[in-house]
Order: sequence, then C-alpha cells, then structure tokens
Amino acid sequence: MNFSFTEEQEMLRSTVRSFVDKEIMPHIGQWDRAGKSDPAIYSKLANLGLMGVCIPEEYGGIGMDYNSLAIVCEELERGDTAFRTAVSVHIGLNSLTLLQWGNEEQKQKYLVPQAKGEKIGAFGLTEPAAGSDVAALQTTAVKNGDHYLLNGQKTWISLCDVADHFLVFAYTGDRSEKHKGISAFIVERTWEGFSSVATKGKLGIRAGNTGELFFEDVKVPKENLLGEEGEGFKIAMSALDNGRFTVAAGAVGQIMACMEASISYCHERKTFGKEIGRHQLVGQMIANMEAGFQMSRLLVYRAGVLKNEGKRNTRETSLAKWQACDFANQAADDAVQIHGAYGYSDEYPVERYLRNSKAPVIYEGTREIHTVMQAEYVLGYRADKKLNKMLPAWDK
Repeated sequence: MNFSFTEEQEMLRSTVRSFVDKEIMPHIGQWDRAGKSDPAIYSKLANLGLMGVCIPEEYGGIGMDYNSLAIVCEELERGDTAFRTAVSVHIGLNSLTLLQWGNEEQKQKYLVPQAKGEKIGAFGLTEPAAGSDVAALQTTAVKNGDHYLLNGQKTWISLCDVADHFLVFAYTGDRSEKHKGISAFIVERTWEGFSSVATKGKLGIRAGNTGELFFEDVKVPKENLLGEEGEGFKIAMSALDNGRFTVAAGAVGQIMACMEASISYCHERKTFGKEIGRHQLVGQMIANMEAGFQMSRLLVYRAGVLKNEGKRNTRETSLAKWQACDFANQAADDAVQIHGAYGYSDEYPVERYLRNSKAPVIYEGTREIHTVMQAEYVLGYRADKKLNKMLPAWDK
C-alpha cells in the first residue's frame, strides 16, 4: 500500500488548512460559547468543492479519492469537531449512501445538488430508544397508494435544522422481522408533517447543530424509497462504514490540534527553570500523542485504500474508528493536563478539545460496540460478505 500523498492531495490539505485558519479559528471560541456557528460556513465549504470532494464529477462532485475525504476531515476537525461532523453527515452518511444505493433518478434529484453544496444532506437513524440496538426503531412507514405515511421521532441528528434532505430509516414490515423489516427513505424538510428541534446543553460540539426530527403522517412518495423494502438495515450499516471512516479521520485531526496546542505551550511555559517540555512526564504525554497520531492515521488510510479499491472495509474502518477516537480522547485529556489550570479555562482551546473528543467515542458505534466487533472478527464469529451494491471504486 502506498500511503504517500499526491501533489493534488497536498494542495487540498493546504487549501483546507488555510480555510480553517481564516474562517474557523478566529471565531470558534465565540461560536462554541454561543452554541451555534455562522451558517454561511457551509456555502464557503461548497465554494471550495469540499461538500462533494469524493463524489464523481458526473454527479456534481470534484472526483477525488476517499483518502482525500479523510484529509478534509482531518483538517476540519483541527479547527473544530462541528465542521468535520457536518462533512461526515453530509458526505459520509448521506451522499455516499445515495451514490451506493440510489437509482439514477434519485442521484440526479438529490445527490447532484448535495455534491455541489446547493443542498445539505443528513441522516436519521437514532431514536430515543434505539441507538446501538437498531432493531428497536419505533418509526414506521406504511404504504398508502403511491406514497408511504411516515410517523415517528429521531434524536441526536446532526444538521437537524440545517439539512434539506434526510435519509430516514423506518419499519415497513412486521417488527418480528427485526432488521429485515427496516427500509430507507429520502425525506425533504419542506414536506408537511416534518419538524425539527435543536438540542441544548450539550457537553461538546456546541458550535454544531444537533437535535430531534419529528414525522407526523409525512407523505413520502414511493419513488423516494432507497433500495428495496427490507434493505434499510443493510443500507444503514454501509452508510455507517462511510461515516465511521470520516469520524476516524477527524479524530486524527483532533490529535493534531491537541499536539499543536501542547507543543506551543510546552515551549511557552517554564517551571523549575526550564521549559515544561523538558520534564520527562510531560514529554511522555507528547510522545503518546505522536504515537496515537501516527497509528491512527495509518489505520484510516489503510481503510481508505480499500475503499478506493471498491472492497468491503467494515472491519478495517471499525478498528480505525475505535482506536483513533480513543487516542483523540486521551490526547485531549493529556493536553488539558499539560496546560494545567489554564487548560481548565477557555483561554486556551484544549478544554474545548476535551469536551469535543467524547462524543466520537460514543456515536457511530460506541467503543464497546467496536470492541465486540473486533473480537468477533478475530474469533471467527463474524465475517463480511460483499454487498449487492458496493460503493464504486475510485477510478484513477
């Protein structure tokens, strides 16, 4: 495997880094305290082509590979998790799912404007009583002539008040069928019976929009069924493969941010007559950040290579997501420790990094879910089969 970056990828990294330094870093403290960010940020991302970075040009994207998506996520999370989350949801969970499972009409109607950044996509799977246990969904979609009547509630939905299109999962079959009774739908915000409410009081990712979706007899045209009836669970799991890949890549950026802040402070702060970086236990924390950064990045780009080759990568992506998010959480904790009392205030960004680092350990598969998955792979209890619709390989 070749993990070196192309000239085009290096230019992409430089572009996103400059964007973060100019458009996010000067404002993120204020946005975090206010619990919201400037909505114009999404159109600015679109102007750079970042809302469709790995979507083929024929569908409105700029046609770069999946590791280029990882680069975007790394650099955005270096600024703040909220903006990587937006790309994770819009591209990883929604647009790539449309690319993989949508028919041509659906791609033209929904994927093309999303890839161009003209419309924003989101993902609606989690419910108040259904997180890791997807089969516990309560949302239903009952066929009624040429449409489905959608009823239910979703929670912890990123971009709930921002997105134009949502991928929503609901039971169309008998609940006794469990996973086989779940189907996927493309839902538009403007449809009657749809509403959303933002969640307040979050520990972290405060600059991002998160909340609940409500569906009260929402009429979903039958042509907005994604895939076939009963394929919803399979579609959701493939979407999570893509989402987890972006979360893992973002965690690499989180470690990067923790290192940058800590290295700067180590040179700035002196105790006992020398820079604190000269103290062995501080140096140990810096060394651990570097180790976590390098290992996480390798795991992410290995999964990206498999995605580029059009191969199933559930196992590799799960490992990358689990380890990178744990490393990022530890790096943020150590960054606060290095900053001492100052790390406990918002005078420095590390307290925000610590708050932000916790959510990725939970969402898109908790640490415990990924631990179980990896054990099952190693023990031979779990094996991945090729899906009937794979994400297209990247055409060099």
